[in-house]
Amino acid sequence: MEAQTLDWTENGVAQSAAWLSARGRPAPRQVVVADDTFTADAAFRLTSQGTAILWRGDYHNARQLLQALGRRIDKREAKKAAAPADGTGAIFHAYRQTQAQRANILSLLLLPLEGQRVPLARAPDVSLPLRDVFGELDGEAVLPLRDLLALISAYEWRKNGVEVPALEGLASRRIHPHFGVFPPTRQEYIELLATAPLPAAIVSNSIAFDIGTGTGVLAAVLASKGVGRIIATDSETRAIACARENISRLGIADRVEVLETEFFPAGRAVLVVCNPPWLPAKAGSSLEASVYDPDSRMLQGFLAGLREHLLPGGEGWLILSDIAERLGLRTREQLLAMIFDAGLQVLGRLDIAPSHGRAKDPDDPLHAARAGEITSIWRLAAA
Repeated sequence: MEAQTLDWTENGVAQSAAWLSARGRPAPRQVVVADDTFTADAAFRLTSQGTAILWRGDYHNARQLLQALGRRIDKREAKKAAAPADGTGAIFHAYRQTQAQRANILSLLLLPLEGQRVPLARAPDVSLPLRDVFGELDGEAVLPLRDLLALISAYEWRKNGVEVPALEGLASRRIHPHFGVFPPTRQEYIELLATAPLPAAIVSNSIAFDIGTGTGVLAAVLASKGVGRIIATDSETRAIACARENISRLGIADRVEVLETEFFPAGRAVLVVCNPPWLPAKAGSSLEASVYDPDSRMLQGFLAGLREHLLPGGEGWLILSDIAERLGLRTREQLLAMIFDAGLQVLGRLDIAPSHGRAKDPDDPLHAARAGEITSIWRLAAA
């Protein structure tokens, strides 16, 4: 994204600073300056109207104000009412609209930066999380507090890693996600891959592709299952760096090659694995691209190119939840039509039920769909 500046007036003097947004948001046009004397009600009125607040008070008071804004948003939404009556698709779209509005408001509480430092009372040292995403920063800048908190959280994930029990026999069982790369915190799909029998042809030609590798976790699972050579691809630079770091940590760099390309590498493999984003909807920010696949672009791209990249006796494993079907965003018939139109056949399917917390949360607006969700490996081959 092109570099932007944030402009505002403070004490009657025009000010300007670099604008930073980890979520790819444009700089707000209206800005007021506030400190610890500012009330949450006043902040809510302004941010609800699209006016940003540049905070000059205590850092911890800014965090408390952000929480207060969240409570006011929730209270307002609770008053609005009943869920749409015309099906799960309408419920999903209403839910997304509510989430987008919430994000818009919360992203309007801004913090100043001086280089890698937040120049506010009681502000923590955030130089490492900032450097991890934005590199070296010089001069003055402004970013949303909500983004900074996300950077801090992501940095802790990257530092500590996520335990993945399926990574048996490797140098570690931890995957270290980078900011903006989907972390393997929900592991049904990993368990599915770890327990799925490999194609018989893998014995004579032990090569596999992992399309859209992200953190590299599925490539690592394939290595732990004994696949001799794996080529993992992704189109996102952040994901490539993340996958390469994880592959190196796990001690399998001699067997796993990570390439930056949109879909397939050159050549053919006996096993081609892909776990595309599960929901065919537009991503609201750059961070949502791991969840939302507009017009099923990645799904269709994988299916369209799979046949020509399979060795004789090879299989393509499409790892996909049926949540899109349960939300009315795609039908089973449409999915099967995509498969058959690509010259593929379904050899079988392996299923697993959800085990994550949201599937058991009756207060989640999408609880009905999440509770019944099934994640599957669709075993595909050339027709």
